[in-house]
Amino acid sequence: MSDVILEAVPLHHATARAARAAPCPVVGVSLKLYFGLARTRAWLAEVAALDAALTGLPRPVDLFVLPSFPALADARELLSGTRIGYGAQDVHWAERGARTGEVPAGMLVETGARYVEVGHAERRRHFGETDETVAAKTRAATAAGLVPVICAGEQRAGDPATAAEETLTQVRAALAGAAPGSEVIVAYEPVWAIGAREPAPARHVRAVATALRGALHDHDVRGRLIYGGTVGPGTHGELAGAVDGLFLGRLAHDTEGLRKVLEELSGG
Repeated sequence: MSDVILEAVPLHHATARAARAAPCPVVGVSLKLYFGLARTRAWLAEVAALDAALTGLPRPVDLFVLPSFPALADARELLSGTRIGYGAQDVHWAERGARTGEVPAGMLVETGARYVEVGHAERRRHFGETDETVAAKTRAATAAGLVPVICAGEQRAGDPATAAEETLTQVRAALAGAAPGSEVIVAYEPVWAIGAREPAPARHVRAVATALRGALHDHDVRGRLIYGGTVGPGTHGELAGAVDGLFLGRLAHDTEGLRKVLEELSGG
């Protein structure tokens, strides 16, 4: 990471306070590495069919999906003309150069992508990503006009205060890289709850979410906060008012489950 150069981004509290209100709930889906290209294309077609359901909801809900890089062209084709956004699961901080195997933010924009996931616990664990890396990727994403989905969460189950402190360190580092006035989504994902049988307790999530909202308010960004980590129907009901939406994984492989979550968020 010696080639990553970070610059301080000034805070503009008045602007941040004016941007606190989220326009509507949001649901994101990351496919990770579960589907091949043909299965991803079939799933994207099923998701595209949910556009009619989105239009008929009592109140609007933003939906975005994050397939693997090779499926971005399929997402562009199949989701064209719908309200459903799409993006990538990773991005590189450099726009060009000798970076074999990497994809820059500008190229993602050319595919029609609107969102990009950064800082997921699996990227940190398997690929050695750090707070510095995530800040650099956030900077590149927001500079290109992408919405970074900044993943953060504590490693081990514990008390909410300790969880909030660990998660805030990650989020503040990432937000330091965000371009002033940019749109971001913070995805709170306790690492110990990812893939577990049950989500983190609602009381725990609410306490950490309160701290994370403070970090969003202290930066010049338009931010929303979502929860991920074993999410299903009923999760948002327990967290309503604390988060702006949910970040789904395998539950959304069945688009009927995804539809139920969208309906739940739309109802409050």
